[in-house]
Amino acid sequence: MKTTTLMPFAALLVLSCNGQVKKEEKEALEKQPANVVHTAIGDITLPPPYATASKATRNTMIDWPLGQTPVAPEGFTVTKFADNLNNPRNTYIGPNNDVFVAESGTRTSVDRITVFRDKDNDGKFETREVFLEGLNRPYGMLILKDYFYVANTDGLYRYPYPSGTLKLNTKSEKIVDLPAGGYNNHWTRNLIANPEGTKIYISVGSGSNVAEHGIEVESRRANILEVNPDGSGERVYAAGLRNPVGMDWNPVNKELWTAVNERDELGDDLVPDYVTSVKENGFYGWPYTYFGDIPDPRMKGKKSGRSEKTLVPDVPVGAHTATLGLAFYNKSNFPAKYRNGIFAGQHGSWNRSKIVGYKVIFIPFSNGKPSGPPQDFLTGFIANPEKTEVYGRPVDVTVMADGSLLVNDDSGNKIWRVSANK
Repeated sequence: MKTTTLMPFAALLVLSCNGQVKKEEKEALEKQPANVVHTAIGDITLPPPYATASKATRNTMIDWPLGQTPVAPEGFTVTKFADNLNNPRNTYIGPNNDVFVAESGTRTSVDRITVFRDKDNDGKFETREVFLEGLNRPYGMLILKDYFYVANTDGLYRYPYPSGTLKLNTKSEKIVDLPAGGYNNHWTRNLIANPEGTKIYISVGSGSNVAEHGIEVESRRANILEVNPDGSGERVYAAGLRNPVGMDWNPVNKELWTAVNERDELGDDLVPDYVTSVKENGFYGWPYTYFGDIPDPRMKGKKSGRSEKTLVPDVPVGAHTATLGLAFYNKSNFPAKYRNGIFAGQHGSWNRSKIVGYKVIFIPFSNGKPSGPPQDFLTGFIANPEKTEVYGRPVDVTVMADGSLLVNDDSGNKIWRVSANK
């Protein structure tokens, strides 16, 4: 896969000293031809920078009407798994099928993990307990051997974990310091272990939109890091990923995949967020270029200095959709077309004239590779697009042991369960 630029425009850039693009420079850029990019699902056409103005359009949250749920395709049922949560951002299913939910937020955060236990596997929990509290914006969770791992925004912690405990009182150990703070609060730190349990992968978003404070302050950011289970042996597994969040292993070829939020303020349709396979030692462009070798005009022609080729991500999923959670569907309960494909939660836009996202999408796969464009799967979160009113914002998606799909709605403070009709 490669990027084809129909007409180079980097030579037209005469940027101001602070990296901002002046009005006359934007006018020149917006007149340039579009860029055709070859992706795993076919060619896409990306407009030139500033083809449309960068606009902030914020949503307005309203309550879900009594009895109303999101809408799934025919043949599925949507029920409420849990409510009265406080920003349920991420879900992790333990080895015994306990459901752990990290409750944390951007502006305010209760900083806790709540656990749900469904003893009879009927899709309804009998037990709900506060598992851990007093954390610092927890997101990623992982049980590995005798430890429960938590990725706070500022570090990776582990706790001795008696199997099946519902309230953890053991002392934590901080095993990795992580950079915190930054642009738009890229605070989420997700976790996943390799199938052998010998390595842990940590997603760390950038501290800026496009390195406007200098690339030197982005150390260890916009990366997926790899560490040993004790926190030692840290290295950058993949770089140039502006804000990687969801991660999962492809059940067919065992590749790591991630969902990435791309940069803002280049117009309505730039730059698409994406879902992609993660190549070891791969570089995906941020902040210098996007979708291969298309230069970001705000970088003043700077180069990454890396010898390896900049990779084109596999599946574009729409600009500013804030695609976050990601899960391969590796069960047999849903119809066959969903087997081994990806579900992804789109938290929804702010940097667009009309709101987009606010749904769960599905990406079909065949033989371990994407086989078609994203499809809407769970919708109904937008109440009134003209008034930008929304009922909720889907974020994480998690496949349960029974084959149903959990969808975290952090703004609605709920978790929805999608099951196939028998």
